[in-house]
Amino acid sequence: MDTFLPIAYFENQFRPFGEAKLSVATHALHYGTAAFGGLRGLPDPNNPAQILLFRLDRHCQRLSQSAKYLRHDLPADKVYRIIIDFVQKNKPSKSFYIRPLVYSSGLGIAPRLHKIEKDFLVYGIEMDDYLPAEGINCRISSWYRQEDRSFPLRGKISGSYITSALAKTEAVESGFDEAILMNSQGKVSEATGMNLFMVRNGQLITPGFDQDILEGITRDSIMTIAGDLGIPVVQRPVDKTELFIADEVFLSGTAAKITPIKRIEMFELPTERPITTKLKAKLTAIVENREPSYQEWVTAVPID
Repeated sequence: MDTFLPIAYFENQFRPFGEAKLSVATHALHYGTAAFGGLRGLPDPNNPAQILLFRLDRHCQRLSQSAKYLRHDLPADKVYRIIIDFVQKNKPSKSFYIRPLVYSSGLGIAPRLHKIEKDFLVYGIEMDDYLPAEGINCRISSWYRQEDRSFPLRGKISGSYITSALAKTEAVESGFDEAILMNSQGKVSEATGMNLFMVRNGQLITPGFDQDILEGITRDSIMTIAGDLGIPVVQRPVDKTELFIADEVFLSGTAAKITPIKRIEMFELPTERPITTKLKAKLTAIVENREPSYQEWVTAVPID
């Protein structure tokens, strides 16, 4: 059973999680007129009096940008302050995940973004590994990623995740752990909530923004880390058949972190994953604030 953090931010105040409730007529519930973020936090392994948050500023910036699609002004610095207060009030003792959400809170029935109230909430949940750390099996989904010309893919808009839900359930019910979605041009896009990387001939390759992917913060971090480690990084279109013969394939995301893929459809991938292993170790060290050169990526929040 999910363990939620005891305090939520709801309707401009902090209150017990169980008291943060929405009306059944809430506009966002019916029309997907919401945008969300997600970031991880953990108690500092070297200092129990503080919590570490990974790339908080970037997460706040992305949610602020997503809110613009909903015709709502949500300053990134406001999100930042509320999340800091949220962590200090909850004082989590285990690894956790924060979910901020901006949404149409009015009770109207017309699908619109103008002349309807907006609001902002934050809650959290204890979370260890979202996907098995040892690796997963994936299928190519029969569902396709939306196109930017018909959906604002630069934002984490809640309505878009029906496609992810359909693809995820299709994958699990057909014996896989996760789904890989193609775009409308027949190229690899991303998984149901994660970006995708593959390794071929020593190069780290990932679909670019022109392939209808989400602008992942973990994705951006991995590309920066790889460059610092001297690993060539290439952003380009990826064919499905390339995945079947890749040297390594992994998914990345706030919840998934770096999760290797063991098999795609019936194609087994190599068990030796030197680049994936190196990147995962480096990212873990950064998140735990053990890499001085990346300290600007980690926000230390005092809780005592």
